[in-house]
Amino acid sequence: MMNPRYSTRAILRLYQSATVREVRSFNTRVAASPYATRRQQHFTRSILLVAGVGSLATTLQWLIDDKIFEEVHAEEPVTPAEIKFEPARKKPSSKEENRDIISSQHLQVKKSWENPGIYAWGSNSGRVVAPESSESFIKTPRRLSFFDGLLLRDLKLDRKFGAAITDKGDLMQWGTEFSPECKRPVVTLKGKNLESLAVSRDRIIALSKDGKTYSVPVSQSEQEEGPKPLEETWIPFWKSRSSISYRRLQPKGLGWGEKVSNIAGGLEHVLLLTSKGRLFSAASGSEDFPNKGQLGIPGLTWTTRPQGPYDMCHEISTLRGFNIKHISAGDYHSLAADSEGRVFSFGDNSHGQLGLDFNPDFAIIDVPSLIPIQNLYAGTDQVPRVTGIAAGGKNSYFTVDATKIAGREDDTASTRSLGKVTADTWSCGQGIWGSLGNGRWTHVQGIPTKIPALSGLFEYDERTKKSVPIRLSRISVGATHASAVMGNVTSVHASERGTENDINWGADILFFGNNEFYQLGTGKRNNVSHPTYIQPLDFQAERQAREREEHRFQLTPRKKVNINGRSVSMEQRVECGRGVTAVYSGV
Repeated sequence: MMNPRYSTRAILRLYQSATVREVRSFNTRVAASPYATRRQQHFTRSILLVAGVGSLATTLQWLIDDKIFEEVHAEEPVTPAEIKFEPARKKPSSKEENRDIISSQHLQVKKSWENPGIYAWGSNSGRVVAPESSESFIKTPRRLSFFDGLLLRDLKLDRKFGAAITDKGDLMQWGTEFSPECKRPVVTLKGKNLESLAVSRDRIIALSKDGKTYSVPVSQSEQEEGPKPLEETWIPFWKSRSSISYRRLQPKGLGWGEKVSNIAGGLEHVLLLTSKGRLFSAASGSEDFPNKGQLGIPGLTWTTRPQGPYDMCHEISTLRGFNIKHISAGDYHSLAADSEGRVFSFGDNSHGQLGLDFNPDFAIIDVPSLIPIQNLYAGTDQVPRVTGIAAGGKNSYFTVDATKIAGREDDTASTRSLGKVTADTWSCGQGIWGSLGNGRWTHVQGIPTKIPALSGLFEYDERTKKSVPIRLSRISVGATHASAVMGNVTSVHASERGTENDINWGADILFFGNNEFYQLGTGKRNNVSHPTYIQPLDFQAERQAREREEHRFQLTPRKKVNINGRSVSMEQRVECGRGVTAVYSGV
């Protein structure tokens, strides 16, 4: 064992504190000690061991580095990627071909003129959107081949039946509710010069150009088996039986030259607006009499109705003198707007669809009530005026022009904005499916809520050289979804006299709400609470012209064009029904 006098710790302390002479003396004593030889041998072995380990590590490191070096230098040098340039596009042979390439909107407008007809999508449980197909859903727009090349005056769709008015004024029907065996549209009511339609749960209300209103059963068997009224013929004082059963809805007490000019209907009722601004209502179904106040007649029920036909017309006397200009109807509620921009609502308010606060004790309001639209702009120095209304299912929509006026604290600089008009869109009712369009999923919305995507929009008009508000030209409302057609600046005047970059473009259209049956046309099934665009109807034509580029669908505005050798004024229109949607060529 090592002498404690010369332990490692003692040696270290000595070296740290001793002088040079003392260290040399200590080394001499250690060398002369009996343990010196042994310590020297141990030290020599340690040196050799360390040297051996170092040599081995150096050798291994050399071998590893050499291997890596060999591997690195054994690889082929990386070849630079070849730069590929996009092949030059085919040079257009004409101005029109160049327009098709550079503009999706121009191509869509052109195709709508060349191939008028109907595109439909959504639920096909009643063989309405695809009569010859057994598919349950049509996920994206598909053409109804029967209507290729045809123009329509109006179109209304339900999941179980469809109804359309041809450009000659005849009624066409199809769907399983019309006939389980029917696989193509059939002309039913002829020679009445029909102009517009409204549909209830089991009947079709048709308005002719001369103001006559017809109530036609949806079922083909009822049309054949029901009572058929006498009709005037071309022979004086001679009448004959109609080919199908129908009823006439005739408001009483119309003035000289006054006639029914517009109709709108729900599941059980119909509104009839006259050319003098008077409003009538009537039952429009065969199964249930309206009992939710949607007729606008206080206390009117099945038991209290006056003597006469169950579907007799009743004048809404509360609105007499207001000069009603617009009407619309949901499933069980009604809207009416007058020439001054005031809106009245009546009927079912269980989800706030009347634009009034929901009260469980008064869920039904059978008297037309004024909606306080001005409260929506309290404190904004804007004066609102309703320009349009729409209703469907359990929802209502209002388009408003809000005009800037001088406020109390406005200075001279702010007077530049006086008279500025902002166009807004408001909604109320049931929003659990996203049909409020405001990005929220609300069960009951009594106070109207603004739709941000459709409000406060402006664009620059090249013709007037000023910024103009973008209004909505139309809102089509189904049972749980809706579409909004923007009133943006459009152009349909491109011709050979213009440049190759002079193009046509149409109106933007957005969809929102329930998508259970793929009725929004997005190709997906998720509900949408924000208004959204969809792909063009004729997507194959888009791919051929622009390969993989994506564009949005636009509606073609009204234009006089040549169709099948005759000049007609036509436009594209959208129709949202109960779980189905269609776009058709209208005259």
